[in-house]
Amino acid sequence: MNDRIAEIRRRAAKRRKQRHNQLPKRKIIGSSNIMRDEERYGGSSFTSFEGGPDGKGDHPLFNKELFLFKILASAILVLVVAIMFQNPSGAFEKPRQLVTNTMEQSFQFAAFSSWYEDKFGKSLALLPLPNNAADPPMNSEDFVIPASGRVFESFEVNGQGVMVETMAHSNVEAMNGGFVSFVGNKDDTGKTVIIQHSDNSYTWYGQLGEVEVKLYDFIETGDVLGKTTVLEDGSKGMFYFAIQKDNEFIDPMQVISFE
Repeated sequence: MNDRIAEIRRRAAKRRKQRHNQLPKRKIIGSSNIMRDEERYGGSSFTSFEGGPDGKGDHPLFNKELFLFKILASAILVLVVAIMFQNPSGAFEKPRQLVTNTMEQSFQFAAFSSWYEDKFGKSLALLPLPNNAADPPMNSEDFVIPASGRVFESFEVNGQGVMVETMAHSNVEAMNGGFVSFVGNKDDTGKTVIIQHSDNSYTWYGQLGEVEVKLYDFIETGDVLGKTTVLEDGSKGMFYFAIQKDNEFIDPMQVISFE
């Protein structure tokens, strides 16, 4: 009986020894190395993250659902803005103007190009402003008359710009260089092109019969923007012109003479 008990105890001890010998040596060595490094450098314990192929190992700082929601929301926003600008309905005029003003105020293309050229001596490839286009339109002597004609509605009457009578089918040219910040229809000025200049001023060209430029086009002084609207009898043309500076309109006749 005693021999039987002794035999069982020996077998149990042997199994315990075998299980101890079968433990992964790398874990034991790794733990001891970590302890030695912590003792040597005074560090504390740390944790690491390793993702798994089963999809359950996503990084704790990355939320896949939130990321997909942001992509979807961005796509919907772009689609809504595109619909607003493609639909000529007057109901979208205020939202369109809000988006346009936000884009203009958030990034002044012409002003940034002028600053870059002053600092580095050469314009960015994406913003190819030539040297003569950096001059402010209010102080430059190089600007051109958009179209020769007779002012038949003055700034005092109009409140923002002037209405000019010209020959039928006359070209309307840019008074000075800059970027096209708006192309479209406005309730009070019809087909309108707005040019943003390097001093953050704007020139407006409205009541156009034809438009020959696109949004964000770079325009040089004297470039043709479109043609005047032709009167019903076909004898004359007309267009609207305004200068905006610091969110206020100034009398164009203080700057140029159309006759």
